[in-house]
Amino acid sequence: MPKYKVNDDGVAHARKLIDGGDVDTSTEWSDAAPSTDEENRQIDKQGYDGYGQWHLAIDTEASEETKSRYGFPYGDFSKVNRAALIHAKQRAAQNDHDDVEAAADDLLQRVDERGN
Repeated sequence: MPKYKVNDDGVAHARKLIDGGDVDTSTEWSDAAPSTDEENRQIDKQGYDGYGQWHLAIDTEASEETKSRYGFPYGDFSKVNRAALIHAKQRAAQNDHDDVEAAADDLLQRVDERGN
């Protein structure tokens, strides 16, 4: 099992987007999740750092400059997706990633408090 730690850059990016109102509260994550091609385009445009900022966690044992280094995506490279945060929180809880679960919960509460 991957060994995840909270991706502080990803969480900060999500907060900034939420505070700016860049949130999708109506699309199911299964419909909003980026395709492999969209992920690859993001990496081509922004590099792995840009790709990584759309994830709540980093697998500390995975090689840098790989998609597998990043886990718990929360958006579609333009907006935070509320359903993605719910999914991340649930998956983190199921797999005992307590810090990632807490980060997802904090962001979810931030979305709900703002009423985005």
